[in-house]
Amino acid sequence: MDKAIIRKHLISLLQWEDAHVNFDTVINGIPEELRGVQARGLPYSPWQLLEHLRTIQHDILDFCQNPNYKEPTWPDDYWPQFVAPRSLDEWENSIKLYRSDRKALLEMAANPEVDLTAPIPHGSGQNYFRELLLVADHNSYHIGQLVIVRRLLGIWK
Repeated sequence: MDKAIIRKHLISLLQWEDAHVNFDTVINGIPEELRGVQARGLPYSPWQLLEHLRTIQHDILDFCQNPNYKEPTWPDDYWPQFVAPRSLDEWENSIKLYRSDRKALLEMAANPEVDLTAPIPHGSGQNYFRELLLVADHNSYHIGQLVIVRRLLGIWK
């Protein structure tokens, strides 16, 4: 398969604009008063999912780029301490950082100078292609959970 086609598909997966709702669609319009609400029967709020998405995506980007990468502690470093954002700025900053890291991952996927099958030098056999797929898969799962939370909170179309 042509490498340009693979890159195109990776970019599509990272943006989730084909078969799934994308991050921007699901995160927009969540009322401030519901961002920290856990719907009945679910163990997470929109805030917890947003922060988890941002944290994992950043962690994988950091792993791909940082030769001094240090793996965070599971699960403490991967989930927020609070059910709700402590401020409007915290919510908006999390979204901004998610988008910034997503942009960096999209640039990595599109960059023909990045050999997607090359092992990450400081890893233990992982390659860039695997890590980009991991981000896309993880984001898809939790973006789907955000849709469920929004449905249960009565704030989804």
